[in-house]
Amino acid sequence: MTEKIIYFDNNATTKPAPEALEEMKPFLTELYGNPSSMHYFGGQVQKYLDIARERAASLIGANPEEIIFTSCGTESDSTAIWSAVRANPERKHIVTTQVEHPAVLNLCKFLQSQGYKVTYLAVDGEGRLNLDELKNAATKETAVVSIMWANNETGVVFPVEEAAQIARAKGALFHTDAVQAAGKIPINLKNSKIDMLSVSGHKLHAPKGVGLLYARKGLKFVPFMMGGHQEKGRRAGTENVPYIVGIGKACELALKNMKHESSRVRALRDSLEKRIVDSIPNTRVNGGKAERIPNTTNISFEYIEGESILLLLSEKGICASSGSACTSGSLEPSHVLMAMQSPHTFAHGSIRFSISVYNTEEEIDFVAKQMADIVARLRKISPFGEGKPTELSLNNGYAG
Repeated sequence: MTEKIIYFDNNATTKPAPEALEEMKPFLTELYGNPSSMHYFGGQVQKYLDIARERAASLIGANPEEIIFTSCGTESDSTAIWSAVRANPERKHIVTTQVEHPAVLNLCKFLQSQGYKVTYLAVDGEGRLNLDELKNAATKETAVVSIMWANNETGVVFPVEEAAQIARAKGALFHTDAVQAAGKIPINLKNSKIDMLSVSGHKLHAPKGVGLLYARKGLKFVPFMMGGHQEKGRRAGTENVPYIVGIGKACELALKNMKHESSRVRALRDSLEKRIVDSIPNTRVNGGKAERIPNTTNISFEYIEGESILLLLSEKGICASSGSACTSGSLEPSHVLMAMQSPHTFAHGSIRFSISVYNTEEEIDFVAKQMADIVARLRKISPFGEGKPTELSLNNGYAG
């Protein structure tokens, strides 16, 4: 294994920003008080939670009192959907999409087992939604519509503002998993019909173990975690102060770097994508004709296994993914690509590269060259390529 790591898997997790880590340090050492304590030593910590809440609200154009700190994006998703169905117990219908993150899909499947009806909206070959299908699916029986803002595997952006208006017209609540969108594209909830929105800290250069949920002011909200009075009674449990401070700083940095993300990071992504497609035949960019977040490209290589590519990339110190980090251990093709009706010969050979502000042009150049060599090597030994299989198994990616 090479000593230098080139990290192109930022949709799985990101490098914590040094500035965020620096602000966290005092709360792991001398400022360890409980913000709920009556004494000054603990109570002084509360003002730092307030600052973090203001920073998080600024990133998504919300009011600070609409921000609830959680442990992760999954908790935020679960809280939003559970709250919606409990707040509207007479409504037994949920609308979501076929390409949601497992944090939403698996909860919806569980609710189906509890008697709820769930409609899973389809996407087209580019991963785009047809809002006419949502108009037809949402009824007066619908408790919540949950549609992600940007897909974690392809980066395709969904028209959530329009979808929220459709949900509101039917009296349903609207939730969006914005885990991949927050910090990468502008979000302004000031005049939005969106009721709830989920963010995960470790996707925008905060540490793992902290997230947030936006809950619109005036929303009928039922807590997911019961107990103490923390988060104004909306999320019990002693606040994870260091990590809340960290996500607050990360949100501030993300807002500051938004234009940088949209220009330089997009240029790096586009350069990598073009070089790979131009140099390697029989490839396709999944969702390439749709609007996408600026850092993500998902490319399929026909007749070879994505896992084989990843293992050979890893030998060169390159980190990428074959899909969602929460499902990449599965041997099944991506549920997102299957929903996009990608042929199996392509779907099994998909690689996601996700760039961050910390990546460089030199890294793009190195990865593009390595990809051309790796794909040529694998196709040469593929039973569908130029030669016959050798000891390199397409199941495990290694020569003995």
